[in-house]
Amino acid sequence: SLIYSFSAEQEGIKADPIELNQLVGFVKKNKLQTEFFFVGTNHYLVTSIHENWFCARCLNSSNQAGEGAIVMQTSAFLVVGLYDGSTGSASRAMVAVDQFAWLLSRRNF
Repeated sequence: SLIYSFSAEQEGIKADPIELNQLVGFVKKNKLQTEFFFVGTNHYLVTSIHENWFCARCLNSSNQAGEGAIVMQTSAFLVVGLYDGSTGSASRAMVAVDQFAWLLSRRNF
């Protein structure tokens, strides 16, 4: 299962394809409110659920400001945006995830 993960930085978007079978299984089980998921060694708890995306906070972050993830499901991809910090960083990550998902859909993968 190929997932694109990126960090939304001021310099632009850095995108890397990564293997995340556990995350794909987590989304397929559709138990977003009752289970955790992992990205690498980070353990995430879903904090809000929307029509085709959800937000999560990292439970074992070493970053004092915290870390989070935005996961958007398109017809062909899961797009994962990881961010450091809180509200401002999360907002920028959401915009970047939405733009990246739009670009992927335009390329007809």
